[in-house]
This record gives sequence, structure tokens and C-alpha cells, in this order.
Amino acid sequence: MTARQPDIHHQAEQLAAGLPPLLVAAERVAATVSQGVHGRRRVGQGETFWQFRRYQPGDSTQSIDWRQSAKSQPLYVRETEWEAAQSVWLWRDASPSMRYRSAGGHPAKIYRANLLLLALASLLARGGEHVALLGSRLPPAAGRAALTRLAALIGETAKDDPDEAPASLPDYQFLPCHARLVLIGDFLSPLPEIGSTIGAFTDIGVGGHLLQVLDPAEEILPFSGRVRFVGPEKEGEVLVGRVETTRQDYRAEMAAHQRGLHALARQARWTLTVHRTDRSAETALLPLFLTLSQPFDTLSSQTMGR
Repeated sequence: MTARQPDIHHQAEQLAAGLPPLLVAAERVAATVSQGVHGRRRVGQGETFWQFRRYQPGDSTQSIDWRQSAKSQPLYVRETEWEAAQSVWLWRDASPSMRYRSAGGHPAKIYRANLLLLALASLLARGGEHVALLGSRLPPAAGRAALTRLAALIGETAKDDPDEAPASLPDYQFLPCHARLVLIGDFLSPLPEIGSTIGAFTDIGVGGHLLQVLDPAEEILPFSGRVRFVGPEKEGEVLVGRVETTRQDYRAEMAAHQRGLHALARQARWTLTVHRTDRSAETALLPLFLTLSQPFDTLSSQTMGR
């Protein structure tokens, strides 16, 4: 194990080398939004036991449970349910459809999703909150170290092989009751699948927030003439002779899908923000951060601006 540590360290440095520009951009967005916004109150220590986990660099030595640690070689930290419940768990869709971007110089959806996730994490960290990436199995953490770790984790999920690409919706992961969860993606999956994902978390009392990121072309279908559409996730392809003749029906279908998405959020008492990549990132980040600043039990589902 010791002999492999230099290799792991070298790999980590290589991975981090390409991340600073995105991290700098995310913190710039966070700094803009944080002006005039009061930070969230830091939570106190809880009393209800939730789980033991291995000690991580940066954990306070006062949180070590020496009795549990004495049973085996690793050190273990005792986590309470209140501390874990007040943490914010973040996830973004890294599936192939998120790589889409239309003409006009707008960023790809995946870039905007990564930017918003890191900017939100930066805002939460400034307020003393603990954040974690859903699916990483790493515990929530706070401060600059947590932000750097998130940036590294989302970099690891970028894959070029469609057969190994992440799914469009997150897998279920147990979270403590009343935890906060933020899901960022295009949410163009079938509504029943999205509903099942939301339901799995609401069944255990988790409060959630959906941030739908769309390219403007996905809403308005601005193309004209003969166009071949290719599904990025092996859906096949279709050749349309005159796109203009299908535009009205397409827009109606998209509007119906978004109404269904709104209904799912409302039923679960989650919130929903719709954001287009031709808008500034701040327009999506500010309402989401303000929503997270509200107590969980006062929230009701709402649709926020683009």
C-alpha cells in the first residue's frame, strides 16, 4: 500500500491540473451572487447517532470515537443525524446528452452544470455548510478542501466511452432524514423515471431541488430545412425534411414535459429551477441558494425564473 502512494499522488496532481480554470470561474460566479446575500447559519452538534465512518484528513480529533476505533486499526468518527441532515448533497448529470450545445457560442450543458455545482458548493462552504457529491460515498466536508475535492470528483466522472458514461439520473443512496439534495441536469428522461428517482428520496424524508439546464435550441427548435437528428445516448437518428413543419408540435411536447416535471416537483414538495445556457449562471444560482437558505419544513414546491 505504501509503495503505491507516490503513483496515486501523481495521478491526483495530473487530474487537478485541468481543474483550476473551472474552479476559478465557479468561485467568481459565487462571489458575484454572495454580494448582499446573508450566509446560512452554521448548524450545531446533534445528539442522535447516525453512523460511524473512517477518519478523514481535516476531521477534528475531537470527533474521533475512541471506543469504536479500538475495535480495529482504522480511526472512526462518530456522526450524528443532525449534522448529517444539515449537509447538502449535490449531483449533476454527466451523461452524453449533457455535452450538447447549439451554435451561438453558448457553453455545453455539462460545463454549465459543473460550473453551477461548484459555485453552489462555494457559496455553501462560505456559510460554513458541509457538502458532498451524491454517489461518491465520501462524507460531507466543509471549507476550501471540500470544494477542491468536489472539483476532482466531477472531473473523474468525465468519460469518452458512451458504454461507460454515467446515467441520466442518480442511483438511490441512503441519506439521513431531512437532508438537502440538489440535482442538476437536463431531465429529459421519461417522466415516470424521474418520478421514481424523486420518490426514492422523498420516501425517506429528503428535501430536494431540481435545476434543469437546457440549451436554448432544445426549447425553441430554431433549425430550418433538412436536418438529421442523432441521439447522443444511442436513441438512433431521424432525418426531417422540413423542420419548420414539426416545430409547433415539438414545442408543445417540450412544454408538456416541463409541465410534468413541475408537477412531480410540486407533488414531492421539491423546488424546480429552469435555466438556459444562453443566460448567465448567476440567474440560476441566486434563487437556488436563497431557497437552500430556507428551513426545510417551510418549503413548498415552486418554479423559479430562468
